[in-house]
Amino acid sequence: MTGLTEAMAHAVARRRLEDFPVETIDKAKKVIVDTFAVILAGADSEVEEPLMRYLDMSGADGNVPILGTGRRTSAELAALINGTFGHALDFDDVLSMMPAHPSAIIVAALLADLPEHPLSGREFIEAYVVGIEIGARIAQGITVGHYGRGFHGTGTLGIFSGLAALAKARRLDEAQTRTAFGIAASMASGLRRNFGTMTKPLHTGLAARNAVQAVRLALCGFTAAPDILETKAGFYAAYGVEASDPAVAIEALEGPGVLMDPGIALKKFACCYASHRGMDGVLTLRERLGFTADDVEKLECRMPPGGMLVLTYPAPTTGLEGKFSLQYSLAAGLLDGRYTVWTFTDEAVRRPAIGELLKRISAYEDESCRDDDPLFDTRSSGGRGFVDVEVTLRNGTRDEVRIFKAPGHPSRELTWEDIEAKFDDCAGHAHIEKPMVKQAFASLRGLENCASVATLVDMLHQ
Repeated sequence: MTGLTEAMAHAVARRRLEDFPVETIDKAKKVIVDTFAVILAGADSEVEEPLMRYLDMSGADGNVPILGTGRRTSAELAALINGTFGHALDFDDVLSMMPAHPSAIIVAALLADLPEHPLSGREFIEAYVVGIEIGARIAQGITVGHYGRGFHGTGTLGIFSGLAALAKARRLDEAQTRTAFGIAASMASGLRRNFGTMTKPLHTGLAARNAVQAVRLALCGFTAAPDILETKAGFYAAYGVEASDPAVAIEALEGPGVLMDPGIALKKFACCYASHRGMDGVLTLRERLGFTADDVEKLECRMPPGGMLVLTYPAPTTGLEGKFSLQYSLAAGLLDGRYTVWTFTDEAVRRPAIGELLKRISAYEDESCRDDDPLFDTRSSGGRGFVDVEVTLRNGTRDEVRIFKAPGHPSRELTWEDIEAKFDDCAGHAHIEKPMVKQAFASLRGLENCASVATLVDMLHQ
């Protein structure tokens, strides 16, 4: 019987872009453009200053661009920094079945390898599609119980997406790819306790860097266990739960691809995805009733069981904590009537008006928000059940809204116009000139026709 590591290595080596539905290309391009956008915005976030100090301290030389900074460094450090930038704002994609944010890892890892191994746009897309598929299937087999144990799947599972994409781009053979899996499994790391700190996005950067190292070590003749995913004392045994089953992951490889089913969510708001339905509910009620924060007597948000699992800061004091505070996110929506990157800054979180609003907001899990989904317990915090948001105004008016899917969910997919607006906003935070932003977006939207991704990256390196 074929083992999981062998099956994944075989899939990396054999699968081609042509094996996936034709619509996959457009879906992949949307996520790739979105990922470039959030990396650029991350270059203007709070992680930028300590990362640049770390870069100076390292003394590393190299020619790999760090997007949005005008600086270059070694492949490993560029992967670390670009990857961390990509998750710094919690504005990157969500693959709820993992649950994780894998795309920043894949893109950062591929960018790190470009000077040494140039890719066309179509080759870049193919590597991305294979990478997202492999990481998702490994996650599907290990189940969300892995996340429940306290692991951050972006770091612990996303590393396999990054190495699979690189192995595809580099055309590693199956034996080399199995070795890379063996090396990467000993590097997989990330704990949920660090949510709300700079170390959460660092998980993404570490996964990208480690993917680069694992592939390069395999190419250099390093050895590792060839059955690391499924063997006793291997990855599933150490990181999984009783329900983890390698056979599930192998069988899932026969599907149309995760970009088609269940699809990947692109974020409309720069914070934890578990808050997004409640936030959408606040904006919906504001638009419907035309009230302001001063008109609100109380606001109640009822979440499905498990919906508050990672929303652990009811009274945040920093922007990073605010990203994991449902109460703050609701208050900001009441006060501002919209959400921007600025919403999740220290300055925004510490406004006196927010403190007053928090006294009128309650958010809690409610069994009645479970719905009859037979797969409820396998869903991530932001994708299970539904969310009810109820507002009571000082004049006695009461209204509520029920949100099943967040904006950006595959069933409420962002349009190319939405993505262009997000790209423009994020690139603006990296201080890239408007004409260059427009040119870069056009090139990324037509990525399958791009002869050299490296040329495109140079536009965003300033």
